[in-house]
Amino acid sequence: MSLLAASNPQRILALWLPLLPTERILRRRFGKLWRSSLPRNTPPLVISHRESNTQRIAALDERASKLGLKKGMGIADARAMHPAIEIIEADPEADQRLLEGIADWCDRYTPLIAFDGSDGLFLDVTGCAHLFGGECALLNDLLSRLFHLGFEARTGLASTPGAAWAAARFHGAHIVAAGEEADLMAPLPLAALRLQAAVCQRLEGVGLRAAGAVMQVPRAPLVRRFGKEVVLRLDQALGHVEEVISPRLPVPALSVERLLAEPISLIEDIEALLLLLAKSLASDLDRRGEGAERLQLLLFRIDGAVSRIAVGASRPLRDPAIMAKLFHERLAVLQDDIDVGYGFELVRLSVLVAARLDASQADLDDRSAASTQDIAFFADRVAARLGAQSLSRPVPVASHIPERAVDLVPFAEAPSETIKPSSGDRPDLERPVRLLRYPDPIEILSPPDLNFRWRRAVYNVVRAEGPERISSEWWHEEAESTRDYFRVEDEEGRRYWLFREKPLAEPESGPRWFMHGLCA
Repeated sequence: MSLLAASNPQRILALWLPLLPTERILRRRFGKLWRSSLPRNTPPLVISHRESNTQRIAALDERASKLGLKKGMGIADARAMHPAIEIIEADPEADQRLLEGIADWCDRYTPLIAFDGSDGLFLDVTGCAHLFGGECALLNDLLSRLFHLGFEARTGLASTPGAAWAAARFHGAHIVAAGEEADLMAPLPLAALRLQAAVCQRLEGVGLRAAGAVMQVPRAPLVRRFGKEVVLRLDQALGHVEEVISPRLPVPALSVERLLAEPISLIEDIEALLLLLAKSLASDLDRRGEGAERLQLLLFRIDGAVSRIAVGASRPLRDPAIMAKLFHERLAVLQDDIDVGYGFELVRLSVLVAARLDASQADLDDRSAASTQDIAFFADRVAARLGAQSLSRPVPVASHIPERAVDLVPFAEAPSETIKPSSGDRPDLERPVRLLRYPDPIEILSPPDLNFRWRRAVYNVVRAEGPERISSEWWHEEAESTRDYFRVEDEEGRRYWLFREKPLAEPESGPRWFMHGLCA
């Protein structure tokens, strides 16, 4: 183990919300302070779901628990025992959305957050506890805030996810020091090992009713009789086998934040604070020799809601003024959709994607570089206000057919080099300023002259140049006709790009003519 790992061991916080489904309903009915505003005549609340063609209790509130009702009990039996209870059908999707919102809120403590089933979270708080005054202060702050948001929560903090999970569910607000996992797990029931119910019943059938009893049994017979899961869960809880928790969101490369003494709600205040954070972020980027390609602004509201606002850059940047202007454009669009509530108490600016940005020496009169940067900045501002798909850039494609030789892609995804119209193997050939999306049929009036009718108007050609033959690629499965292109000029000096082709499906018919472009 390295010195860094020894001085900063892994610490996992398990957060359990045992009453999440019922609290979701009570918070919706009576607000976040539902405990103080709950009417006395409110009936106990039970959440039901269908299991094996039978309606059973999936969740229940504290008042229903005091009546002796338990999870898994049939709804018919529960109603017979207590007719006054209120029964509501389960809504797993709504519960999941609420859990995701709580996970967003927990981002104030650490960005490394993972889901633990449908009613829990894992927070990797390694190296974060000192920011809140220690592990005990962190747990107290977390539990206090969640209580004022209307949630009953239990926590466990240990060096392994398994031990933290067991501490949260069988102790609550319990901190396990590194190396004390075995002392924690020994007296706990088999369910603390996160084993399936059927496995626990089989172990209890042979007299193994606690995790400590399982620790004393030789491993080989245990694996042969009950499978590898028992040993694996035990080793994960004790730290003998590493258990990795996968964060629900990518971890930012860099982040800076400001915890406010007084909440802010005005967009102008948010932008002013954002500029200060961008300056701090710029110094960190400069020290790493990197620039930000994608930034995210997180606004933590007092009542727990979190707003995430992201902007992208077509080139790596570290200029705080440019960062602030990009978010200004984005906030101008979203200001009507952002619910400030009673204000934001924490503002965080993060770099989601970073890239190498080396300093470059420009000429005294390097206008091309400045122009390129201005275009990129303009494109980024347009994308921030109107969306990434609002501005496109042409990119060459391996095709001789003019309408397939260039493709339009979002500006940020296109290469930075200047794109010129493709002209095959002859870069000196002229191409029309405007190319029609699809060739438009025309009628040649008096062959061999190229006078033609296009969209009910007649054009008399006085000059013509061509033909230039263009064929499709040989690797295409369906053969296409060969095209002969002509550049023509009419009596008024207007120039056009025409072509003729002979259809392969009708060899006896004459050639067809098309308008494909307008020249300068």
